[in-house]
Amino acid sequence: MAADCIRHAKRFPSLPLEWRIQSAATMKIDILTLFPEIALSPLSDSIIQRARDAGLVEIHGHNLRDWSQDKHRRVDDSPCGGGPGMVLQPGPLHAAITELKQENTHTILMTPQGAPLKQARVRELSSETHLLIVCGHYEGIDHRVVETLIDEEISIGDYVLTNGAIAAAVLSDAVIRLLPGALGDSQSAVEESFSDPNLLEAPCYTRPVDFAGMKVPEILLSGNHAKIAQWRKEQAALRTRKNRPDL
Repeated sequence: MAADCIRHAKRFPSLPLEWRIQSAATMKIDILTLFPEIALSPLSDSIIQRARDAGLVEIHGHNLRDWSQDKHRRVDDSPCGGGPGMVLQPGPLHAAITELKQENTHTILMTPQGAPLKQARVRELSSETHLLIVCGHYEGIDHRVVETLIDEEISIGDYVLTNGAIAAAVLSDAVIRLLPGALGDSQSAVEESFSDPNLLEAPCYTRPVDFAGMKVPEILLSGNHAKIAQWRKEQAALRTRKNRPDL
């Protein structure tokens, strides 16, 4: 562990010492799904891949069919009581989750019936050491598995996707980018939308100062950081009222 701390401290010298030491403990994410490739593809590039390369996170995709006892690798059946669609059977799910769970595992089911995902919850999850993300599919999973093996149900929005692997990738991305060192600049994760749960981020600009006759607001070029901070706060409030009045 001491060697890991030294290695991570050298890798991210600009970060606070406690962040660099914390990053020595690699987060592990296991995604249980019928479509591992869909879940892993968005997590194999850019910032997330760099976090993986740096040893900040270890991600594995698992095909639920690998735990099927059926010769055709079947993992679903029709719903009891009738109705459309299919339901993931408890047997393969129970076997897979039981095998993948560790002492420190937090097991999450991605489902439209879950609690809406918020940035505050993402930040809390970023402190976990092992996330096991179970992906819903078809009409869902047998509720006996939810009652006995799932710690938390999460939804990424009030809409339905073709499968939970996409939602698992969204959750993983949101969590991983908050790991110490993942963004390089620790302020990037602090000064953004939903860091304050009631405000969106203020509009941002870059060079050129004059583009097609549209100019960067003068206040941002003033060098007066106190006035810039106040302007950003006011603009964030205006943007929130316009785009997210529910906040």
